Amino acid sequence: MLAQISIFIIALAFAVLVFFLVRTLRSASTSLEKVTDTLLEVQKTIDELSYEVKQMLRHANDITIDVEHKMKQIEPVVTTVKNLGDVLAEITAAGKQLSTTFMSKLNKAKPAQAAAKATVAAEPAQPSDSTFQAYDAVHSKSSRASNWLAYVDIAAGAWSKIRSR
Repeated sequence: MLAQISIFIIALAFAVLVFFLVRTLRSASTSLEKVTDTLLEVQKTIDELSYEVKQMLRHANDITIDVEHKMKQIEPVVTTVKNLGDVLAEITAAGKQLSTTFMSKLNKAKPAQAAAKATVAAEPAQPSDSTFQAYDAVHSKSSRASNWLAYVDIAAGAWSKIRSR
């Protein structure tokens, strides 16, 4: 009888073990099915994203090719603008040199004009209306010329300061 009770307890323990083992296996099976579904969804998402990434790369390559083509078309314009800038710089330098030369000659001419005025002032003469008109004509022209030259000097100085920046 002791052997029968022992076999019964072993059978009962085996049945309980099998019951819990079946529950664990079913739970594991359900979890594995969920993992499989998740992996399938991830794989599907990766496939979709890889297609979109490939499309984006193709589009980026097309844009790059288009930009390179347009840059090659614009290159002569940029070269022309550079050449124009060089020409303008040379013209400005020549203008500045011309202005400087003109001003130095004008400054040399001023002492000669002052000497001529001094000799005219030394002669005592009766001024007439024509003398006053001639005087006004001479001095108004020279003042206009000196005003114009002053503006040229100001412009040349400003341009020099702009270029030196």
